[in-house]
Amino acid sequence: MAVVSRTFSVEPAPDVVVAYLADFGHAQEWDPGTVRCVRVDAGPVQVGSQWRNTSKIAGISTELLYTLEHLSPTRVVHVGRNDTATSTETIEVAPEGTGSSITYTNEVIFNGMAKVASPLAKVIFEKLAGETVERLTGALNAL
Repeated sequence: MAVVSRTFSVEPAPDVVVAYLADFGHAQEWDPGTVRCVRVDAGPVQVGSQWRNTSKIAGISTELLYTLEHLSPTRVVHVGRNDTATSTETIEVAPEGTGSSITYTNEVIFNGMAKVASPLAKVIFEKLAGETVERLTGALNAL
């Protein structure tokens, strides 16, 4: 398992942040590994909504089907799955002055033979975490 977590501040209020992050299609704007992220169902974004996410990290491409599994005024949880991994992205949002404090946690559990990649993945995800915070801060502050 590889877990990376960062806490940072942004200008928009929590309701704006949560609405934006609930739509995982926006990952193309803020996730440095995401190459493409397309909604696979229709209707309003709600618990159960799904996106097909294609990522390229350290030269390796992978596709996960992400599902919005939790949505509240203070928390968004997207879980991506494929045969080799389960990625849980938990975003907790709290008021901070007129803006928000965000704690972003990504937990990846590898399945089967892919488990051997876990220690290396932790190093790679730690390196990407700084860029993720920078890009997510920029995307949110532009709302």
